[in-house]
Amino acid sequence: MMQEHRVPNMVLGAGLGSLLLAGAIFGFFYAWVCSTMWGLDAAPPKVAIAAMQAMNASVRNGVFFPAFFGTGPVLLLTGLIAWRAGFGRAGVIFAGAGALYLVGAFALTAGINVPMNEALALVAIPEDTAQAQAIWGAYSPRWQLFNTIRTVVSGVVLLMTGLGLLALRR
Repeated sequence: MMQEHRVPNMVLGAGLGSLLLAGAIFGFFYAWVCSTMWGLDAAPPKVAIAAMQAMNASVRNGVFFPAFFGTGPVLLLTGLIAWRAGFGRAGVIFAGAGALYLVGAFALTAGINVPMNEALALVAIPEDTAQAQAIWGAYSPRWQLFNTIRTVVSGVVLLMTGLGLLALRR
């Protein structure tokens, strides 16, 4: 008969907090993939540029901050807490998810998507439709490629977080 091992509240709480943050950031990136960018691509390019500029200006807020900036560190901390509580396998999974997020989503966003957004913010929306189309055509496909990568990475991070929680059940 297997002896049941109780998961300390701190470990479980950290794991659930990690799950919430990983789910939030995955959902944020996923929404851009499956609706926002398709909608902008369907709009006139002048409208798409103006809308993207407005969204990028508004995204740095207190609602977005915990998911974007907190997911990696919280997962790493959860890994450490789980490891120290004797849940080595779960600790490795949580820490691996944190490292993956920091490299494949956070750093990618900071290194590629944010600089692209900052460059687009400086663009004056041209009156000429062809010129606006050229600007949007140069921006959107590349931005979406890297958004898709960070979305897939964030989805894997979410899955790993769930696996980390399952690994707490020895």
